[in-house]
Amino acid sequence: MNSATTINIQKFSVHDGPGIRTTVFFKGCPLKCWWCHNPESQNKNHEILYFQERCTACGICLKRCPEKAIEIKDNTVFVDENKCTICGKCTDFCPNNAREYVGRDFTVQELMKEIIKDEAFYDESGGGVTFSGGEPLIYADFLKEVLKACKIRGINTAIDTCGHAKWEEFDKIADDVDLFLYDLKQMNSEKHKKYMGVDNKLILENLKKLSDRGCNIFVRMPIILGVNDDDEHIDKSVCYLSNLNIIQVNLLPYHKMGMDKYKRLKMEYKLSGTEKPSEERLYEISERFKKAGIQVKIGG
Repeated sequence: MNSATTINIQKFSVHDGPGIRTTVFFKGCPLKCWWCHNPESQNKNHEILYFQERCTACGICLKRCPEKAIEIKDNTVFVDENKCTICGKCTDFCPNNAREYVGRDFTVQELMKEIIKDEAFYDESGGGVTFSGGEPLIYADFLKEVLKACKIRGINTAIDTCGHAKWEEFDKIADDVDLFLYDLKQMNSEKHKKYMGVDNKLILENLKKLSDRGCNIFVRMPIILGVNDDDEHIDKSVCYLSNLNIIQVNLLPYHKMGMDKYKRLKMEYKLSGTEKPSEERLYEISERFKKAGIQVKIGG
């Protein structure tokens, strides 16, 4: 694979692994989590975010669209999805940044140029680069080349993964990854399918295989009130993880920072936005892991 599509490269990140890191967010994901705070990362294709509150219906986007896919009615901008080719030309001249083009393709060489810009910060802080998404394993062949290039330069690497990928994809990259940040969102397979769009069989199998392989693993568990904060899920998680070789569990309390993005992508946000667990409940959950001898941390 000669290129991969990203939605963002975030510099000076401190929540995606040890030290100061550069986090590369890839575009495309096999899951459709109800609370996803990067919904623009779900679709592998390029997209356009539309910020209606910024739009003044000035008509510049209409004039720039080569497909004549945009029209203005009653001071409101409409896009004919059947005509739009996501070329992005409507975003180039918008005076209010009401339209944002999402998706940038990188070759391995181009991405490495971005990564090595901050090598001094990695060295000082014990940081490195984290590949996130979306799901980075969608680009396994591309990722393998980047990971090998990082290894040659001595750059620490982490993979933030939902775990839903063929084992062959994990096998390609595992030896060149310093740390896996592995999501565990729901132990009940039917509930997993409801809230994430797929069951959890492959995810659990891959986690065990990575553990058996001796990989360094942080398990990340988002905690959403009414979705997966129940005792059944927590007890099953504790039981399952007690038998694996993992470094620690990170409990990530729900937040609604991505809600506004959904309407900009004409997507439905299926939660109410009030699903943040209490500090007391997070403490109770963390104590269950501690009693099982599992190192646990609240937060990223």
